[in-house]
Amino acid sequence: MANVLVRDLDDDVLKQLKAAAKAHGRSLQAEIHDILQRASTRNLAETRRLSAQWLKRLRKSSQSDSTGMVREDRDKR
Repeated sequence: MANVLVRDLDDDVLKQLKAAAKAHGRSLQAEIHDILQRASTRNLAETRRLSAQWLKRLRKSSQSDSTGMVREDRDKR
């Protein structure tokens, strides 16, 4: 597993993290680990959601076959 060093963390942020860790009954390290884990999962879920939206939009529009145009352009050279 990798280690991460966070420099110049604002004192208020550290206090909030410590309070959250205490409220959840875990160490500061465990709290930060959980936050990072959830953030990475949320990003993947958001990426999937956006991809699904784009696929839905693209399916609604008709796309022309560009093969003929590519061949024509290529044959001109």
